Amino acid sequence: MNWNQGVRQFHRWVSLVFTLTVIANFAAMAMNGGQAPMWIVYAPLPPLFLLLFSGLYLFVRPYLGRRGTFG
Repeated sequence: MNWNQGVRQFHRWVSLVFTLTVIANFAAMAMNGGQAPMWIVYAPLPPLFLLLFSGLYLFVRPYLGRRGTFG
């Protein structure tokens, strides 16, 4: 597996984690009358930042050409 495939696979798995944390956030809010513990509220942020960086890489990659500096 090369670098680009690894980033794509990482992006897919992190998107799954992000989706699950958002669902958990909504479920916690629904069960607690709109108030969820802060660790649940902020749980989607780390995967979101990972998605930001991997998504930006995947977005820029086609513009770098086949012999770009990123592999």
